Amino acid sequence: MRLPIALPLCATVVLLSGCTTTHSDAPSATSSIELSFLGRYESGVFDASAAEIVAYDASTQETFVVNANSGEIDVLSMKNPASPTKITTLDVSKDVTNLTGIVLGAANSVSVHDGIMAVAIEAKVKQDMGYIAFYKVDGHEFITAVKVGALPDMVTFTHDGKQVVIANEGEPNDEYTIDPEGSVSIISLPSDINTLSQKDVTNVSFRDFNNGGPRAAERPAGLRIFGPNASVAQDLEPEYVTVSEDNRYAFVSLQENNGIAKIDLKQKSVETIWALGTKDYNQPGNELDISDKDNTIQLKNWPVLGLYMPDSIASYSVSGSTYIVSANEGDSRDYKGFSEEYRVKDLAELNSRLALTSSLQHSIEGKLEDDNNLGRMKMTSTLGAKDCELVKGAPTNCTFTQLYGYGARSFSIWSGETGEQVFDSGSDFERITAEKLGKNGFNASNDSNKEDGRSDDKGPEPEALTLGQIDGRTYAFIGLERVGGIMVYDITTPAKSQFVQYLTSRNFSEKVETSAAGDLGPEGMSFVSKNDSPTGQALLIVGNEVSGTTSVYGISPKK
Repeated sequence: MRLPIALPLCATVVLLSGCTTTHSDAPSATSSIELSFLGRYESGVFDASAAEIVAYDASTQETFVVNANSGEIDVLSMKNPASPTKITTLDVSKDVTNLTGIVLGAANSVSVHDGIMAVAIEAKVKQDMGYIAFYKVDGHEFITAVKVGALPDMVTFTHDGKQVVIANEGEPNDEYTIDPEGSVSIISLPSDINTLSQKDVTNVSFRDFNNGGPRAAERPAGLRIFGPNASVAQDLEPEYVTVSEDNRYAFVSLQENNGIAKIDLKQKSVETIWALGTKDYNQPGNELDISDKDNTIQLKNWPVLGLYMPDSIASYSVSGSTYIVSANEGDSRDYKGFSEEYRVKDLAELNSRLALTSSLQHSIEGKLEDDNNLGRMKMTSTLGAKDCELVKGAPTNCTFTQLYGYGARSFSIWSGETGEQVFDSGSDFERITAEKLGKNGFNASNDSNKEDGRSDDKGPEPEALTLGQIDGRTYAFIGLERVGGIMVYDITTPAKSQFVQYLTSRNFSEKVETSAAGDLGPEGMSFVSKNDSPTGQALLIVGNEVSGTTSVYGISPKK
C-alpha cells in the first residue's frame, strides 16, 4: 500500500539526522489526474538504444520512435494505444547517405509538425557535421536533408512550423584531441518543403563569447568552461531545445556547462546565456542518499553542492510570462584523454585533502575511505579546489573547500526572462521512490536490479521531460532514467507546483533482460491531448532506451 507522501518518513526511510530533515514543504498528491498503463511495443532489443525519442502525429495516429544506433526510425500505429504495432522502419542513415554520399551514424532525435517529420542524425565520426533529414509523414516519403552542426542531438519545430531548431552538441573525441564547436542551427522552412536547400540553414555560433571576443564580458559567473585547451565555443555543448509559445525564443540547455542559452529566433543570434548555479544539499528539503554501499536508505543533509546540469527542458506560458522546466540529470566529462570524475575517497590517493567550512565537517573527518559516508560520492575535480597541481590531467596536492556533485536529483522551473529559479522539487524524487519501491528498488540502475546502486552517482537521474495541458491546467511528466517510472506534477502555478503521482511498470523481481522486468530507462516522452488522441483520452507515450520498449499511458480525471 502506498504511504502518503507528505508524512514524515521515519517509519520507512532511515534519516540519520532524524525527522527534522524531511522536506518542510513536502507536496501532497493532488486529486486532478491519474495515469494508468495501457500497453507497449517491444522491439526485443535490450540495452542498445532501440527506443529513445518519440514523436506523435495526430493525422496518421502514428508514433515515430528513434532507434538510435541503427540510424532508423520505427513507425508505430497508435490506433489502439493498448497494443501499438510497428508499421515500418525508415532507414534514415541510408536515405541521407544515398543523397550526400556521406556515411552517417546514429539517429538522435525526431520531431513532427503538420505532415512533415525532421530527424537529427550524426556523422559516422561524431565530430563531423551532422544532418537533419525531412520526410513526409503521410507515406513516409524521404524529401531531402541539410547539413547542420557537429552531433545534432535534438531537433524541434517551432509552434508555427516555420522554423526547425537544432541543438548541436559538438562532443570531443575520446582522446580529447578534437573538440568541435557546439552550436544551434535554425532552418527556415520554405512554403514548398521540396525546395529546401542548404541556404535555408543558419548556424548560430558562440564564438563571440570566446576569450577576447566582443561578448566575452557577457559570460555569466558560474558557467562551466573547463575542457582542456577548449575555447568557449568548443566547450559549450547544447543538449536540448524548447521554443517559447510566441515562437520568438528558443531555450537551449547546456548540460555539461550547467547553463541555458536563450536564442533569438528572429535575429538568429544568442540573446543571453544563464548559469544555473548550485543546489545546497545541506539545506532542509534537499536531503539525499549519497552512498551505494551503506546497505540501507539514508536520506540526510550533506555538506555538498549539486550542479543542476539539465538534460531535457520544456517551456510554457503563464499570464504572458515564459517559464522553463528542466530535468536535472547531471553529466560529467569522462573521456580517455580527460576526466573530471573522481570519488571523494580518491582524494587521498591524489595527495589532496578536504577543508570543508561546513558545520558538518566533523561527520566525515577521518572517514574519506568510509563507503558509508562521503567516500563513495562522485565529484568533479574542476570546482571547489585551490592550490592544485595537474599531473597527467589529474589534480594533485589540492585543498578542496567545497564538493560539487553531478545533477540535482530533481526538476526545476526557471524564469524565461531572468533565468532565476522559481521552483525545485528538492528531495521529492528520492523520498517518493523510497516509499513506493522500498529498499529493493531504491536508486537501482536501469540495467541492474542491485538496490541502492546509483546513490553515489545521480540517484534516480531525471532525464525525460514533457508538458501537457488538461482541462486548463499544466502538468509536467518527468522520467527517471535509472530507477524508472514517471513523476507527475501540477505546475499550473510555477512557484507552487504540486506532486500528483509516481507510477512505474518496473518489476524488480524479474531479470532486467526479460520483458517481464517492464520498462527500463525512460529517455523521451510525447504528450497527446485528448483532441489528438485516437481514443479521445489524453496519452503519454514513452520511449525506454534500455528495455527497447515504447509504452503508452492513459490520462484520466482522478475520481
